[in-house]
Amino acid sequence: MLLFNIFYKYSHNQHFTLNNKKKFALIGAAGYIAPRHLKAIKDNGHELLAAFDPFDSVGMLDSYFPQADFFTEFERFDRHVDKLKRNGMPLDYVSVCSPNYLHDAHIRFGLRNGTHVICEKPIVLNPWNIDALEQMERETGKNIYTILQLRLHPSIIALKQKVENSPADKIFEFDLTYITSRGNWYYTSWKGDVEKSGGIATNIGVHFFDMLTWIFGDVQQNTVHVHTHDRAAGLLEMEKGRVRWFLSINYDTLPEEVKAAGKRTYRSTNIDGEEIEFSDGFTDLHTHSYREVLNNNGFRIGESRTAIEIVHDIRNMEPVGLKGDYHPFAALPMSNHPFKVTHG
Repeated sequence: MLLFNIFYKYSHNQHFTLNNKKKFALIGAAGYIAPRHLKAIKDNGHELLAAFDPFDSVGMLDSYFPQADFFTEFERFDRHVDKLKRNGMPLDYVSVCSPNYLHDAHIRFGLRNGTHVICEKPIVLNPWNIDALEQMERETGKNIYTILQLRLHPSIIALKQKVENSPADKIFEFDLTYITSRGNWYYTSWKGDVEKSGGIATNIGVHFFDMLTWIFGDVQQNTVHVHTHDRAAGLLEMEKGRVRWFLSINYDTLPEEVKAAGKRTYRSTNIDGEEIEFSDGFTDLHTHSYREVLNNNGFRIGESRTAIEIVHDIRNMEPVGLKGDYHPFAALPMSNHPFKVTHG
């Protein structure tokens, strides 16, 4: 009888503790971004009950939620989520970290199961997908949130305030350069398939385009100068800024001093000739993002619309070539990588 009482008290306390926590499931647990979501869930004091990924390289779960159930088959994961609901333990949130082209379907899965959804960027690949998902939000009464962590970075917030406090007719000149070298694996993976990733501008640039529109306002003119399998460059003319941008995954486009230092990435943000430093301060931005969501202040799906429209347009535009005011890196020699991706 004593053992029964101890067991009952332990079970009751465990159930009570869990009921005070939000219950999460995560889709895409083997992806590189998943640990940031796991950390955000844990650091905010909540619980991961289940995770799914067709790949089983998910040993990092031991560092966060070793008791979470893990599935490599979506059908079994689906059945488990349904079983939790029927057993009085329904999920509160589904976090989506899967490949870009699957976001739409996985968001729908969460909504159909009665949960809110937190999805990595790009939340979808096409603007009309947002319309359909917002309709589903209204039908289910559940919310879709996205991670727009640059909006939470102190340096970016300060820059936005600088622009807002400038004279009404002031137009800022802004150069954005982001090179993140990728090996041959990239072209073989889903990231190298434009229909699955959205291409360079979407896969590595969408959060920058969100940041730029958040700071400088609506786009008035979108020009693409270069768009190949390994780089893209263009000019965004906005309410308060003219932004020359260059994105690349090709090591050869790195400045020589960066190569000499043994580095494979390069980021430069320059406003009116002044470099803006925001390399630090990224460690806890996902945790901060989750905290805002859990306090009903997160970024809803509609807030990502402008950035999704920009990258969709870039993906479908015919590049004009090296004409007009283009980013200086756009003139770098092209490479002849065997795994070229067709745009369209």
